[in-house]
Amino acid sequence: MFVSDPGPIFFVHRRIGYRGRFFNCYKFRSMKLDGDAILDRHLASDPEAQREWEAMRKLKCDPRVTRVGAFMRKLSLDEFPQLINVLMGDMSIVGPRPIVEAEVDHYGRHFIHYCNVRPGLTGLWQTSGRSDVSFQSRVAMDVTYSQRKSLALDAWLLCKTVPVVVFSRGAY
Repeated sequence: MFVSDPGPIFFVHRRIGYRGRFFNCYKFRSMKLDGDAILDRHLASDPEAQREWEAMRKLKCDPRVTRVGAFMRKLSLDEFPQLINVLMGDMSIVGPRPIVEAEVDHYGRHFIHYCNVRPGLTGLWQTSGRSDVSFQSRVAMDVTYSQRKSLALDAWLLCKTVPVVVFSRGAY
């Protein structure tokens, strides 16, 4: 954040939510201000990183993330402001993560499943490997959640979330 990278504390990003509606998703900023340019340069100069980005839509060693941001992400503290999104009705506590418009094509025919439920702070993907699973596995888990959503499943996922966050399982 501002300790290791001057700039705003909050990051507001347009995401797609329930019924395909757009909303502003709130987070603590964990990346450098010129993150898109940094990512483009990094991917252009590192073929291995390019392959990782294509497969996971994430990088284990992401050059955009600040030191403080890495700590916040490890404990999922950067997601805390999304409680505002929950209170506003844009998100739920449990559900697939909200997606960005620029990545809709990567979801293909599965995109509709993301529009059938509210995006959440935690979910099946976050409690079943998080950043340790491929993008395709993440999508498969989100589709499964969308098809099987229930109060019992949500309660089970909430219980699974606690040790995942406390022990930073699957976090970069």
